[in-house]
Amino acid sequence: MGAMPAPDTSAVTTTPLPLSVATVCCNNETTIGRLIHSVRGLAAEIIAVDSGSTDSTVGLLKAAGATVIEQPWQGYVRQKQFALEQCTQTWVLHLDSDESLEPALRGSIEAAVRRDDLGIAGYEINRKVWYAGAFLEHTWQPEWRLRLVRRGRARWGGYDPHDDLKIIPASGSEPARIERLAGDMRHDTMPSLGEFLERQARHARTAAASQFAMGRRGSMARVVFSPAGEWLKQVVLRSAWRDGWRGMAAATASSIGVAMKHALLLEATRSAERGGPR
Repeated sequence: MGAMPAPDTSAVTTTPLPLSVATVCCNNETTIGRLIHSVRGLAAEIIAVDSGSTDSTVGLLKAAGATVIEQPWQGYVRQKQFALEQCTQTWVLHLDSDESLEPALRGSIEAAVRRDDLGIAGYEINRKVWYAGAFLEHTWQPEWRLRLVRRGRARWGGYDPHDDLKIIPASGSEPARIERLAGDMRHDTMPSLGEFLERQARHARTAAASQFAMGRRGSMARVVFSPAGEWLKQVVLRSAWRDGWRGMAAATASSIGVAMKHALLLEATRSAERGGPR
């Protein structure tokens, strides 16, 4: 499945498209402005579900004309599904609060929504991490994510924090197509290595708890071999070394996150075997 060619982006959108932009947020003032700027004038509505911001996030969204819905945090999957259900336009674009559209991708999205091919239920977008002043061109690449979907044809699944947007097959027919769009979605998930590792620790706790609740159990083998496998995947298979020190730092941080998840899952497993608290 190849990416569709990038359209001519010389024309500027003057009339908002039948497109909803959905996001969930909480204290994201450092990144929400870039998200807003990247979709300004593109979508008929921006739906933001906020779970208790105390910074300027909500103010920035409201100043941009977004509809802000306050809701306590329900978990990644449920919160994003709620945001999806509030959208009213024909097409829905989900962006995390630290994601934004690069110009070529914005043009691809505009062309796809205007074309409105009824045989297409959704589009995958390549997400690329921005770190230390530049994109990581190899680490985690490519990272295709289903993000632009026809309303009513997709729902969020997966498990926290690894949510996954999936197409719902059309009733009584074969599933509609999924295509890929040219251009990149910028991911500002690494403002610094320290902050990224803190986020990895939070995600590791959430993922370990989710997996334990799903009946999965930890093992010494996974603690030992999974982090090494993640490091080799990024450095060797994805050629993270070609991103220089930035790629090696990101690959190492990614393997640390995997190690934390499996160590926490092993701890929960052993605690359960002893009959103690988890």
